[in-house]
Amino acid sequence: MASVFFDKTTRRYRGNDRSAVDALTLDVPDGEFLVLVGPSGCGKSTTLRMLAGLEPVNGGRVLIDGHDQDGVRARDRDVAMVFQSYALYPNMTAEENMAFALRNAGVSKADAHARVADAAKILELEPLLDRKPGQLSGGQRQRVAMGRAIVRQPKVFCMDEPLSNLDAKLRVSTRAQIAQLQRRLGVTTVYVTHDQVEAMTMGDRVAVLNEGVLQQVAPPQELYDNPANTFVASFIGSPAITLFDSAVTDGTVDIFGLATALPREQAQASTVTVGVRTEGWHLVGEGDEGVSITVELVEALGAESFVYGRPGGDPEAPRIAVRVDKRVAPAVGSQVRVAIDPQEIHVFDAESGVRL
Repeated sequence: MASVFFDKTTRRYRGNDRSAVDALTLDVPDGEFLVLVGPSGCGKSTTLRMLAGLEPVNGGRVLIDGHDQDGVRARDRDVAMVFQSYALYPNMTAEENMAFALRNAGVSKADAHARVADAAKILELEPLLDRKPGQLSGGQRQRVAMGRAIVRQPKVFCMDEPLSNLDAKLRVSTRAQIAQLQRRLGVTTVYVTHDQVEAMTMGDRVAVLNEGVLQQVAPPQELYDNPANTFVASFIGSPAITLFDSAVTDGTVDIFGLATALPREQAQASTVTVGVRTEGWHLVGEGDEGVSITVELVEALGAESFVYGRPGGDPEAPRIAVRVDKRVAPAVGSQVRVAIDPQEIHVFDAESGVRL
């Protein structure tokens, strides 16, 4: 096991003016489960591949246990990679696939068998070791791929969207298994995903990337409660946060006709970007102070529902998402009134997008 440190790490591709990863500085302590998340093309997989030695570094350094990995081949880094595709040999059994790298490394047959048996027990693969990949389900194949990495007993696990090929139900159960497995083994793990739900439920910390630049790294709940900028606020959370610009007058902002006071440090700007998540709104009665919205969509999710609408039915107004109890979900096309909880307002600089 080892710590990982990206020291102003940069990767540029020929013919591209913008760096795929731009001066990334990120410390991953020994034993941490760190999730890299962001939209497609943000540089998260490139970051992982630089750590594994599959991509060169054009600037800065990658350190494992304090040792600069410049010039160290991928096979010598003691990093195990789990890819999006299972990449199993179809003519080999599950046991042979898991033991293949050990045999190539000169590990004795007895030791290899013992390691595979231990990994199979952890991953609940013992009844499946004699089967070939074609006889396994998608989730079982992914567990075999995980086992192939585990038997190597590496210092660092690198996982590149390993659940993206699984169906929704299997993804939920498998991500729980991966998180439990990482805690049990205690191996430093860097996990890449574009799915913010995976990121929020699996990682000790989550690092959000956009266009190759690190936006924020923090525990999942802190990302949600205190996003560093409008990008993090809009990317983390489902449904997405409602963002809109508002002028500041006498220390208050106008939220669709509702004057809401801001703390002194936020009230200095002339214009701010206000963000309100679904739980920041609540339904009120017809005679109560609030904002009237026309319901455009209702998502019923069983335990709760999300109501989407625009103030006054104005098509140019930002669409509001409101979380409501399943028993009071209004009909599409109806008018409802919503009020805002001042404690749930997020305020950002209107120009830079940085949290105030």
